[in-house]
Amino acid sequence: MGPLLGVVDWPSARGLPPGKARLRPLADAFLRLSGPLKLVTVYYAEACHLCEGARATLAELRQEHEFELREVDIGGDADLEARYREWLPVVEIDGERAFVYYLDAAAFLRRLGAQSRA
Repeated sequence: MGPLLGVVDWPSARGLPPGKARLRPLADAFLRLSGPLKLVTVYYAEACHLCEGARATLAELRQEHEFELREVDIGGDADLEARYREWLPVVEIDGERAFVYYLDAAAFLRRLGAQSRA
């Protein structure tokens, strides 16, 4: 039986026999084929519960979607403190500010895909 509508089977990409690979949503397949990985940067501070939530969400999303993740602790850096403290957490995609305060997973994936097509 072939792949279901809206999903793509990537057995050869993982070296697995057909039918043993996980199925990925078509949108994720597009992100994989659209070029180099996107760089996602999250600026955070220790003891920031909003930051902890954003970092956990990004870690979870990386299990299913490919992007490079850079985490930057602003603590102890006066310049970073001045630029980001009031907005934490700050999530950037390829250097462009995408989210502040809260990271919505669905909106993040839409932004990641939209920037992949640009």
